[in-house]
Amino acid sequence: MSQSMYHAATMARRGLLKIKHNPQELFDVVALPVVFTVMFSSIFGGAIAGTVGDYLPILVPGVLVQVAVAASVNTGVKLREDMNKGVFDRFRALPIARIAPLAGSLLADMVRYAVATSMTVVVGLAMGYRPGSALGLFVACLLVLVVAFSLSWIFALMGVLMDKPSTVQGVSMLVLMPLTFVSNALVPVSTMPAWMQTFAQLNPVSHLVTAVRELADGHYGHEIGISLLGALTVLAIMAPLTVRVYLRRA
Repeated sequence: MSQSMYHAATMARRGLLKIKHNPQELFDVVALPVVFTVMFSSIFGGAIAGTVGDYLPILVPGVLVQVAVAASVNTGVKLREDMNKGVFDRFRALPIARIAPLAGSLLADMVRYAVATSMTVVVGLAMGYRPGSALGLFVACLLVLVVAFSLSWIFALMGVLMDKPSTVQGVSMLVLMPLTFVSNALVPVSTMPAWMQTFAQLNPVSHLVTAVRELADGHYGHEIGISLLGALTVLAIMAPLTVRVYLRRA
């Protein structure tokens, strides 16, 4: 087990070196927080909260979740690209644990999630966002990272099962669009039609956004436990399943 972990860490370092030599891979997690925060605050700020400043405590946690969740899609896309290029075929010839390339890829992508959350916070602060608790906001970012990591296993499975990176990207966004936008991330749920309110209230993204807002305000409610439990459940189910399918395919 310790040797497998060492091999996975080595593969994670490979992923970080790829980012170092090609910083453009971070473009989406750098640009999206800026675009989302500026655009949504300008469009919805006055209508929902009266001013952009009053809307930022609602918006920033929502964008924090949206950007991190969207960034997790890249795991499946890059995995499929590497498999199509034959990179993983070459790894099979090396004296390393078979699971190391997959685990290393997932671990390296944690850097992308960290960049996404950091950029969202920085842009929010630059626009005037002031959280009620700096420590709470930091814990909220850690919670978002945990959730993004758990979701990355779902997209990794899609990357293993599907034949093209574009298919992984398209199907992933088709699933994520209703989850991220039909939630309380950008607008109050009460403004939605009745049937959509039901979906939004049950939506796990809404629970996570509420948890982030509570933490940023210095409060610790049950939504935090729900989000964490959901992430751990997804991880417990999807990680073994993804590993099993990957080993069969590899």
